Amino acid sequence: MNQPSTKVAVIGGGVAGATIALRFSELGIDTTVIEQGDTLVNGPPFCHLHAGGNFYREISDEQCLTLLQQAIETAKVFPLAINARATLVALPKTEKTEPLDLLPRLCKLRERYRQLVKEDASNEVLGEPDEYFELYSQSQLQALANSPLPTKITKRSDWLIAFAKHVDMSKLKFPLVLVQEYGWSAFRIAAIAELAQQNLASCHIKLASKVNAIAPRVAPDGWQLTIENQHTKATEQLDFDYVVNACGFKSGEIDDLIKINRQRMVEFKAAYVAHWPQSQGLWPEVLFYGERGTPQGMAQLTPYHNGYFQLHGMTKEITLFEQGLVASSNSSAQPKLPQIFLDKIYHQWPPATVESRTLGAIKHISQFIPEFSSAQVYGKPMFGAQQIPGEDPDLRAMSASFSHKRYARAEIVKASSALNAADAILRDLLNCGLVDVNQLGEGLDKHHFPVTQACQEKQVTELALAYAKARGYPAELAVNVL
Repeated sequence: MNQPSTKVAVIGGGVAGATIALRFSELGIDTTVIEQGDTLVNGPPFCHLHAGGNFYREISDEQCLTLLQQAIETAKVFPLAINARATLVALPKTEKTEPLDLLPRLCKLRERYRQLVKEDASNEVLGEPDEYFELYSQSQLQALANSPLPTKITKRSDWLIAFAKHVDMSKLKFPLVLVQEYGWSAFRIAAIAELAQQNLASCHIKLASKVNAIAPRVAPDGWQLTIENQHTKATEQLDFDYVVNACGFKSGEIDDLIKINRQRMVEFKAAYVAHWPQSQGLWPEVLFYGERGTPQGMAQLTPYHNGYFQLHGMTKEITLFEQGLVASSNSSAQPKLPQIFLDKIYHQWPPATVESRTLGAIKHISQFIPEFSSAQVYGKPMFGAQQIPGEDPDLRAMSASFSHKRYARAEIVKASSALNAADAILRDLLNCGLVDVNQLGEGLDKHHFPVTQACQEKQVTELALAYAKARGYPAELAVNVL
């Protein structure tokens, strides 16, 4: 396929920008990614597909159903990046709600998954639809605690054995819920994007490059971008027929350059990496529900090989931060994060802050898994600023927005929404007459990524490992759990 007359600029090479660039260049659309950093997908690390939104009790059922579908589509396009581990949801006894209160939403999600698989058998990427979730009583968990640790998962209950041996059951309400909400790796997506673009003639990558100015082009319609190399400080001007703003939390800076205001929020958050050498067996993702922003905020345990864990604690002393949520103003589309957070993003965290917050996360988890108190601080947190379009801080399912001719914003909140954003922007390209629908053929299928999907497991793993090392994280975070 070839669309030689149209040139698209994608500003930002995070997961949204990289996915959009792969989608377009796979169709032969001349696409240039302009990324300020030195590598692709080097923004806030992500680790969850959010296949059903079970991490977010506060969001609507509609958002959960949207996240389910988007996660399925993402898993189909990027299978080499998926961590096919289950997620276990537990309610502490301090919670006001009951486990069975979760059932109506879970049943809706299971039914929707059934429908999607019935419509297209290739949608069965989260296991059997009838097994989307399963309940476990206290007696079942006690029996599992006496089972030998499995070396591989042969049945769903195997996911609970290591957990059952270590959790303090007296702290929990029953039943527990095991749900097929998988994880995925930012390092592996970065590797896939890098490897694929090398074999896509229509994909051009400009790293260490910042857009300093955008001016409308009169004839023909389009944009002229002034781009500065961050190392040499040399500038160049390039013309494009269409611009995609995929700058994540800095999207407002591009809006400001073209004098388009947009209401949005930005939230700075962090997860922490701990090493628990005594850990044995295979662990699921574990969520201990709690009220966000309180000392009892949700505790989240994300497992990797060799006793490495990623930790969230939805309290202001761990994952959340005072003044970490900011909004845009009437004078600027870019929310202004306090300098202390910008310093963390662009420079380094104070070692004392890393130590205290990671230890706080370990303590938060160990109230339910006492032996986890022996876990050790690894080092560099996983952090970043998350954009939230509009004025609803609970918004999680969003893809793209359009407020100016030949200009789109990729406004994803969750990484698994990137593919949906790419397709929404592709439709706008079609509507603008910049892409000939008759030349797309099977490319209209949103899962049409032949070059991307030709990436080999060994190459992806080698490059992902290199990215993890270069970015200061354990190698285990770049290796698929299963």
